[in-house]
Amino acid sequence: MKEPFRNWLHQKWADQVIRNLKKNYMEGFYCVSSEEAVTKILDHIPPGALIGLGDSMTLEEIGIISRLGKGNYRLLNPWAKESLEERVEMQRQVLTSDVFLTGTNAITLNGELVNADGRGNRVAGMIFGPKKVLVVVGVNKIVQDVEQGFARIRSVAGPLNSYRHEFPKDRRPPCGDTGFCSNCRPPLSICCAEVVIRGQRLDPDRIKVFILGEAHGL
Repeated sequence: MKEPFRNWLHQKWADQVIRNLKKNYMEGFYCVSSEEAVTKILDHIPPGALIGLGDSMTLEEIGIISRLGKGNYRLLNPWAKESLEERVEMQRQVLTSDVFLTGTNAITLNGELVNADGRGNRVAGMIFGPKKVLVVVGVNKIVQDVEQGFARIRSVAGPLNSYRHEFPKDRRPPCGDTGFCSNCRPPLSICCAEVVIRGQRLDPDRIKVFILGEAHGL
């Protein structure tokens, strides 16, 4: 009997986020399941589009990357490249894509996207470059405000991403070993670029956020 209660609360959270996204010149959608999310996302991607991907566990978990790979699209997936040089070059190409598909570290009830990047390529694509940005976020990443968003990055997303990527020892953030943020400095930090997207100034059709009624991502 617990699940209906959770679903009710998740819907209420998402409704408030979506209302505030609209005020911030962004558009939001609530998706009860991963399957619904994939269908809605594909509805916003025209055939033949050049699609760039940001690093995101959420995209992998809902199966959208494999669906795109089988469709009539041109897909830029930097994380499919083995060498760092090839990956960085494709990350630059992603900035000129028709559609940029990514996750977010946190989203506030006020409709703000909160992120931290090591190189900054993901947040760069969210801010400017790709013609359209589709952001996919699990309900577990909804936070009260920007401060809580960065707290979530330091306590959850940062350590888990540092551990997941298995960095070489000379570039391994301490949180990938300890599980706790130590406010490390470059070149060890994967939080070199901290960005809050509070809205779009001119184009309300550019950023679209798909909120999943399930826990996804880190």
